[in-house]
Amino acid sequence: MLGMLINNVEKNEIEYLIKRELEELLFDMEDNRLDKLVRTAMFDRYKVLFNLFRRVANEEEIMKYIPANTKHMN
Repeated sequence: MLGMLINNVEKNEIEYLIKRELEELLFDMEDNRLDKLVRTAMFDRYKVLFNLFRRVANEEEIMKYIPANTKHMN
């Protein structure tokens, strides 16, 4: 396990970067033209980023990024 000390400005920047990446992944995963293998890889990346996001965001923000339907992403 690794630890990291960050200040509020850095926390906010990390939160912002992760939110933008999550939004992009959610948007891209909705594209039915993508191959199943690609969508699975994107969803795996989404899970990693979402777990990081949970560490820095508040409950209200976290709820916004929970996928409504994960069946089509696998």
